[in-house]
Amino acid sequence: MKKGNISIFVPFNGCPQQCSFCNQKTITGKAHQPTPDEVRSAVETALKRKDYEYEIAFFGGTFTAVDREYMLSLLEAAQPYIKSGAVKGIRISTRPDFIDGEVLELLKKYGVTAIELGAQSMDDSVLEANRRGHTAKDVENASRLIKEYGFELGLQMMTGLYLDTDEKSVETAKKLIELKPDTVRIYPTVVLKGTLLAELYDEKVYLPPGADDAAALCTRLIPLFENAGIKVIRLGLHSSEDIKKNMVAGAFHPAFGEIVQSRFMLNKVLEYPPASYEIFVNPKSVSKLKGNQKRNVYFLMEEGYQIKYTVTDKVPVDEIKVVRR
Repeated sequence: MKKGNISIFVPFNGCPQQCSFCNQKTITGKAHQPTPDEVRSAVETALKRKDYEYEIAFFGGTFTAVDREYMLSLLEAAQPYIKSGAVKGIRISTRPDFIDGEVLELLKKYGVTAIELGAQSMDDSVLEANRRGHTAKDVENASRLIKEYGFELGLQMMTGLYLDTDEKSVETAKKLIELKPDTVRIYPTVVLKGTLLAELYDEKVYLPPGADDAAALCTRLIPLFENAGIKVIRLGLHSSEDIKKNMVAGAFHPAFGEIVQSRFMLNKVLEYPPASYEIFVNPKSVSKLKGNQKRNVYFLMEEGYQIKYTVTDKVPVDEIKVVRR
């Protein structure tokens, strides 16, 4: 049975300040604060599909910092579905500086099973420059507490923030791995209107990486997590019309995950020096090898490669066989 989230967005609710990159209405496409009735309605609608195993996911803001009465009203709305087993658990996202023993006891009582922390970076200078309001130590402390209380731990990181570098992102990944999360999400920075990053971009003091450069970095980060047994469950922001309309710069692409997969395939070819080759590829991997709009094909031609592509099911999916011509 497939697993899925019943996502309830609680936009910009509970956050103590606006981070450099944050325009929650644009990111979620919502500014409305959900009511308990809307939680129940969303669950009832989702449960009409019988081929999924669901968990309720409260995303978008800092869930553990919202008004306590409001937070409990949302959790209460989910209780009948948790107790009946119709929904397997509740997932929330929050900030590392709004986690303590008292709130974790409360979350456990109400059936929360997974907590995701917006770590973003483990470099304090990057966190400060982007107005996060917490430190890397806060991420370490909150992660430790979450695991001690028996929750599934998810960590979210961003790449390409103001004053960030690829090497700092690699170091962030290594430090997150040390915290032994169950899952990770990687969000390359997208610069949105109405944010500090947009101002810095307009002032030409900040130039964020584009989708291709961000994808190249992800091909370095993903193996680090996967080799440590940590599942990467998301790459890039979900596509929405609001993001397309409000994006100023950065690494947004509606199929960013596919660009990353394509970059992995390109890297396999780049292990060989420029020359004339025949590349054998599985039919299910042809599009990944050639890239979106054949960008890998054109890149290899520009780099001096002459390639004949041969499709065969004798090569495993996402692997290639390279023969010099």
